[in-house]
Amino acid sequence: MKTKDENPVLHAVLNVAETVSVLWWKFFDWAAVVPWLSLGLTSFFAMIFAGFIGIGPFMVMMVLAAIVIKTVAGGKRKAELMASAAVTRANVESLERRLLEAEMAALQAQIEPHFLFNTLALIGQLMATDAERAASVHADLIKYLRAALPQIRQQGIGQLGQQMALSRAYLNIMQARMQERLQYQIEVGEGLDQAQFPSMMIQTMVENAIKHGLEPKIEGGQICISAQRHDNELWVEVSDNGMGFDVHVAEGLGLTNIRERLKMLYGAKASLVIEVPFEGGARFRIQIPYLNQ
Repeated sequence: MKTKDENPVLHAVLNVAETVSVLWWKFFDWAAVVPWLSLGLTSFFAMIFAGFIGIGPFMVMMVLAAIVIKTVAGGKRKAELMASAAVTRANVESLERRLLEAEMAALQAQIEPHFLFNTLALIGQLMATDAERAASVHADLIKYLRAALPQIRQQGIGQLGQQMALSRAYLNIMQARMQERLQYQIEVGEGLDQAQFPSMMIQTMVENAIKHGLEPKIEGGQICISAQRHDNELWVEVSDNGMGFDVHVAEGLGLTNIRERLKMLYGAKASLVIEVPFEGGARFRIQIPYLNQ
């Protein structure tokens, strides 16, 4: 007795049956979701073509089958396909979000040791020359770590007040390092401390302003951080009067990371706006929906 693999006729028949089955279900899905106008036009031209090549009766049967499928199963099948597409899209977005969070964690892992080592070295230097100032930097470092570590772990939404506390501690440390070359100002609208805001985004903008704006400038400059509510939006802005921002140069990893996270968290409802003021420097503004925790 021959097996399927040993019987070429049976093997060919099974292959044909499988191909017909695949084609039928593709036709079924198409007929179920295609608009009525498109179905009518397609059927009309298909009937004309079928008449020329002598398969008119077969095409009539296919047109009737398409009409029946569209009438009976159209709504249900369309809903199933839309649900399947939504699930696939959600899975892709979930994977993208996880990848983005992994990239952020990797970026943070590269930045934090460098900042910590420099701060500890600064404390060591100040202990020999200015013990009171060394104690102040040490206290700011503790505040920074207390604010930063929970946000790094959660990789999601925190409170605006937490973000501002983190940036204030960071700027105090950088001010001790840069001395008179760095001045800063923080303004938060009344009642906004409890507003939801993505973790580490303000910090990224502040670090970007110092690295690319103020540190390359001999005399340094000033950083201003502000948060205001505009109707149903929360605007958080970081501006500096440093070297400025070249709009013709590709954004760095930090700013790109902010854009991608905003897209993942809010879709088209959030944005990162970069401006170059007439008087010089740069301005970075995150606009997100206002939500109070």
